[in-house]
Parts: sequence; structure tokens; C-alpha cells
Amino acid sequence: MVEVVRPQKPGRLHGLDFARFLAFAGMVFVNFHVVTGLGDGAPWATGFLTMLEGKAAATFVVLAGLGFGLGAARNKGVTFNFTIIKRALFLLVIGLLNSLIFPADILHYYAIYFVFGLLLVRTSSLVIALFGMALPLLFVLLLGVIDYETSWNWQTFEYANFWTFEGFARNLMYNGWHPVVPWLSFLLFGVLLSRLNLAVRGTHIRLMTYGAGALVLAYGLAFLISGLDPELAELASVSPIPPLPLYMIAGSGAAALVIGVSLMLFSGGMVKSLTPLTNTGKQALTLYIVHIVIGMGVLEAFGFIGGQTAEFSIFAASLFILFAIIYATLWARYFKAGPIEWLMRRVAG
Repeated sequence: MVEVVRPQKPGRLHGLDFARFLAFAGMVFVNFHVVTGLGDGAPWATGFLTMLEGKAAATFVVLAGLGFGLGAARNKGVTFNFTIIKRALFLLVIGLLNSLIFPADILHYYAIYFVFGLLLVRTSSLVIALFGMALPLLFVLLLGVIDYETSWNWQTFEYANFWTFEGFARNLMYNGWHPVVPWLSFLLFGVLLSRLNLAVRGTHIRLMTYGAGALVLAYGLAFLISGLDPELAELASVSPIPPLPLYMIAGSGAAALVIGVSLMLFSGGMVKSLTPLTNTGKQALTLYIVHIVIGMGVLEAFGFIGGQTAEFSIFAASLFILFAIIYATLWARYFKAGPIEWLMRRVAG
């Protein structure tokens, strides 16, 4: 029997903390694979990592949008807006600092998502949905106007001119790792989810059904279109680079599925045996920084940057995730928030 206890904090959706843990773990697997060399490996290992590419990060952004929407519903007016602006500036600064170490940083993109999110969070669900659907289509149109490969070196994954105004703006809005067009759609999807009754079983089932259906649709269409017309195969890609419409469908589907399963799992209260994982999810921001500064730092110190197999990437990521769980469990005994989360609250409210 799984031991279940009632939440100590009324109204807290522990399933979302668990979903954050899953998204964090997925990002560690993917990012460690990127820095250790994207080498070959056994089919199970490469298949596992390919499945996670773009899905974990998309889930992270959807969860951010969900929290954003819940915060907007609880807090009205200028105070909330000012808090979000301060948090956006905080994330922009630490994200740009993080970019000096890890060019695929996602935090500085979050900062801009939040600013755009402020413009829409008080509008109707229909308006938000229309914007969310329009951004992937706008991205396709931009492909015909702006060369997506501008500034990229695909052999080294280096982006030239990132620290210039033009290069930074292009990377941020269009051809970076997580560009506003179309990645803002994931945040807007999360805002829409925040307007559902997330505490009821019916919502969990609908999220799981939509998520599974979206994944089947995206991969099915990609397979069908590629088979019918090889010239359209690139436009039917479910890869996160470039983030084409079928990828956006797959990413949102994966996020909905993870969130639905996580909420369902915790629908009866706090699952005590999973407390170490929810504690880890509560520190997703801190641990995102730590997995780059410390995790990748250790890999570099031992000469494991580049040239490694997919199996090694999975092994190294698993060790780091285990370290993160142990750390978060010990930290939670004495503190309510992780160090970066605490600092952000002190700085931004």
C-alpha cells in the first residue's frame, strides 16, 4: 500500500511539485547529453534521450505558465505586475550570467516570457488560445523571411554575435534555443491550464487524454508526411530545433500528460514516499543552476566534456539527480525554500 497523508499546506497541489521534479530530471538528462558530446550509444539509450529532447524544457515552461496564471488569479493589480517585472529582471540577470557557462540557458528567455505574459494574463481564454496558436504559425512565416541558421555553428553549437544587440535580439525572439516565437505558446498554455479546476479527477483525466492524443497526433503526422513527401519531412519535424508546429504540439502534449499524471498521483493528498522528489521539485530553479555550475563543472574537471556515449550521459545524469534528491531532502529539514528561490523572493517579493 502507498502511504498517503493530507497536505500540511491547504490548497497546495503537490502534484505540480512532482511534475517540476520530472521536468528537472528530464532537462538534466538532455543537457548532460549535450555537453558530453551527443555521441552514439545503444538504441535504448539514444531513444530515451531523443524522447526527452525538447519535452522536458517545454514542460518546465508550461509549469511556469501555470504558476504564473495561478499567481495572477490570487493577486490583482499593480503589485502583482511590479513583482513579475522584478522577477523577470532577476531571471534575466542570472540567466545571462549562466549563459557565460552554458549557452543553452533557458532562464533569460523566461524573463521575456513573463513580460509578454503580463500583457495577456488578464485577457480571456479565447484571446490567450489564439495568441498561443498564432505563434507557431508566425514562426513558419519567419522561416521564409529570415535564415534560421544565421549565426549558428551546428558543429560546435556556438552562436556568433550573441552578445551584440542584433544577435541577442534574433537569438531571443527567433532562432535561439528557446525563442519567444514560438516558445511563448508554452507559457500561454500553462496560463490556460491554471484556469481549470486542477484539484478534480476529471481535469486530470482530460489532461492525460489530451496529452497522449497530442503526442500521437504529432508523431503520427510527422511519420505520415515524411512518408508521403520526403521534401516536406523537414517541415514535419518534431525536433525542438527548429521548433516547428508539430514539435509545439508534441511539447504541449508531453507537458499535459506529465501534469495530468502527477496531479492524479497526488489527488488523494501527499504521497509520503515521494516527498523527497516533491522537495526536489520545489527547488527546480536552484537545482537548474547547480546542475550547470557544479554538475557540468565536475564533468569538465574529469575530462568528460565531449566524446561520450549516450549511456554515459544517462549514468552521469542519474548520479546528479540522486545527489539533487539527497540535497533537497536534507535542505527541506531546515529551510522552506531553496537558496535561489529564497534570494529571488528577497529581491523581487
